[in-house]
Amino acid sequence: MNPIANKEILFKERQRFTQWWIWLILLGINGLFLFGVFKQVAGGEQFGDKPMSNTGLLILTAISILITILIANFHLDTIISREGIYVRFFPFHLRFKRFTWDAINKSFVRQYRPIGEFGGWGLRYGLSGSGKAYNVSGNKGLQLEFRDNKKLLIGTQKPDELTEVLKAINQLKQ
Repeated sequence: MNPIANKEILFKERQRFTQWWIWLILLGINGLFLFGVFKQVAGGEQFGDKPMSNTGLLILTAISILITILIANFHLDTIISREGIYVRFFPFHLRFKRFTWDAINKSFVRQYRPIGEFGGWGLRYGLSGSGKAYNVSGNKGLQLEFRDNKKLLIGTQKPDELTEVLKAINQLKQ
């Protein structure tokens, strides 16, 4: 059941991992394994100085390809309505997490340091009290500070549009 089905959506964003270096590493690993399968399993020549069994090579190749497919399907969805903020970081969150405006003390867009504050991108727990972060790339995000003093930063590639929506519904709280 979609929790936003009957709500007026004011802002919607879907982000994916698009860093070229991630894909270069994954494709390089997959290419190496596929070359090994081609050489050893199909060609009958051993792959490497201490080759693994054909079964082991096929299993590792399949795992490598499945991990690549999984990462290709990671996405961060952010939706804002008059009722609150809905966020889902698939596949870690199968359903949207809902944060109502009355539970939020502060909500504003800010620039942050992904590595310095959160140790990188993804589903992160911040260093030195910066809270949680859901981010896939870039260095701008929606900072939420809740009434229970917890913090959440949701990465965005649309900081200006997000700020305008917060202003329009009187929820830009700094």
